Amino acid sequence: MTTAEGIATGEQVHMLPAKREKIEKSRVMIRWWLYFVCALILAMVVVGGATRLTESGLSITEWKPIHGVIPPLSEAEWEEELEKYRQIPEYQLINKGMSLEEFKFIFWWEWAHRLLGRFIGVAFFVPMVAFWAAGRIEPWLKPRLLVGLALGGLQGFVGWWMVASGLVDRVDVSQYRLATHLTLALVIFAYLYWIARRLAPLNAPEPSEQGSLRLLGLVVLGLVFLQIFLGGLVAGLNAGLTFNTWPYMDGQIIPGGLLVMQPVWLNFFENVMTVQFQHRMTAYLLVLAGLVLTYLTFKIATRSELRRSAAHVGAFIGLQAVFGILTLVWHVPLSMALVHQGFAVIVLAACVDYLAKIKGAYPIRT
Repeated sequence: MTTAEGIATGEQVHMLPAKREKIEKSRVMIRWWLYFVCALILAMVVVGGATRLTESGLSITEWKPIHGVIPPLSEAEWEEELEKYRQIPEYQLINKGMSLEEFKFIFWWEWAHRLLGRFIGVAFFVPMVAFWAAGRIEPWLKPRLLVGLALGGLQGFVGWWMVASGLVDRVDVSQYRLATHLTLALVIFAYLYWIARRLAPLNAPEPSEQGSLRLLGLVVLGLVFLQIFLGGLVAGLNAGLTFNTWPYMDGQIIPGGLLVMQPVWLNFFENVMTVQFQHRMTAYLLVLAGLVLTYLTFKIATRSELRRSAAHVGAFIGLQAVFGILTLVWHVPLSMALVHQGFAVIVLAACVDYLAKIKGAYPIRT
């Protein structure tokens, strides 16, 4: 080896730890940025739930992504907004004669919901550009972040698509579109949280965890997403305001009238009784799956962090079931309903964390 080659090799060995250190520091910053965005999405889900429960979602009848940031600033502008609201079926059939002060109450909920959505977009886009320009984003991560940006844009479109369904021929938004809007929000949350957790310095996974535990974790995650979609249908049909007893429903464990609509498949999306019943049954299935996951993890896994994650999944699912029952039997009070909706995000986060620990951290490529 020549002297020059020896110097080059020595420089390369010296640079590798420095590069690794930069990557690790960058991952810390990016991870906490993504945690912050995920926290904003959690807040968005709660505010969205309040918007739905206060029947505020149709108070703004236009989609103005830029100009819509500015609320009415004068009495004339407020009257103009109220006049637009007077043109839609919800006002004409339900809220006819609503005062300006009453309209302002529902307007501010919807405006806050939309403003928070815009803020989330800025909170994601601006730091991404800054990290990108500073060379802090690893090459493999760049397309993943662009996918997250695209999903956020799609969510904005889906939100307006949902609102538009209630502006003509309906007094509320389509339950199909509401469930889609809610589920997509949680898909985005899970996607970003998955990236954030795997950017953390997790311990290496064990071979024994890659079979049944990984599969069971995916099953539980799938059931959580299904339950979220079904919860969107319940909210869209106001099904939680009916059959407010537990464990019986209409005096029975399995009530009659579940399949009265034709064609039969329509019952699962439009029959208030069936929609609430399937939400209940999926909750029971989730509780059972959470208990099985916790038990098998403690039986198979030796890593304390994975056992702890499994305990979180099982406990959070059980607690969420309690919140759901209380929301139902208390006739959907706003505070309890928002706890129930917001905690669904916590359950989802626990499931994603469990799977991230089974998968392990993203490898550092220097």
